[in-house]
Amino acid sequence: MKLIAASIIAAAALAAIPALADDSPGLALAKKSNCMACHAVDKKIVGPAYHDVAKKYAGQKDAEAKLVAKVKAGGKGVWGEIPMPPNSPAVKDEDIKTLVKWVLAGAK
Repeated sequence: MKLIAASIIAAAALAAIPALADDSPGLALAKKSNCMACHAVDKKIVGPAYHDVAKKYAGQKDAEAKLVAKVKAGGKGVWGEIPMPPNSPAVKDEDIKTLVKWVLAGAK
């Protein structure tokens, strides 16, 4: 039984290694900037999943500017009552733009 449990744990660890090695620059920046404390790529945590954000804003010409402003200043009400705190000046403007472009591209 211990051998089976150890094998499962080892297999899970090995399966995770390529995922960690394949982090896109956007995902790496989201992790570095602590965005992943409240967001995930494909599921709601405290804030919406990045895939859901991309779907909501798909095709909107002003989406990038709108989301950059929201990330910088924070916001409340679009995704529920829990507010998103402002991320500026903790996250540089160019990093916010990179993160927003990554999210809008489908967070891949």
